[in-house]
Amino acid sequence: MAKWTPKHEAPEPLEGPVVATITGGTILWFVLFVVQLPFYGWFDDREITWWVWTCLAGGGLGLIGIWYVRKRDAAIKRAAAVEVTEEEQSPAPTTD
Repeated sequence: MAKWTPKHEAPEPLEGPVVATITGGTILWFVLFVVQLPFYGWFDDREITWWVWTCLAGGGLGLIGIWYVRKRDAAIKRAAAVEVTEEEQSPAPTTD
């Protein structure tokens, strides 16, 4: 069996409002958790309480995700600022 090799380069990753997206998803998980709490007995009677706890776990993991993407966003901005500063400080090439 021959090994598969890609025929073209992978595209650049899409950048977007990552922090806002993760924050919105985290809020949604917590809202779903709170909405399901009054019906906990119904979920318990059907032995599907994992639905409730999945929403809480999603919200908790979302908090970790918010922390991660904020740190990542700050690191990207810092790296871009350092790159701009280095370009400004480097001497212009002379044409002789």
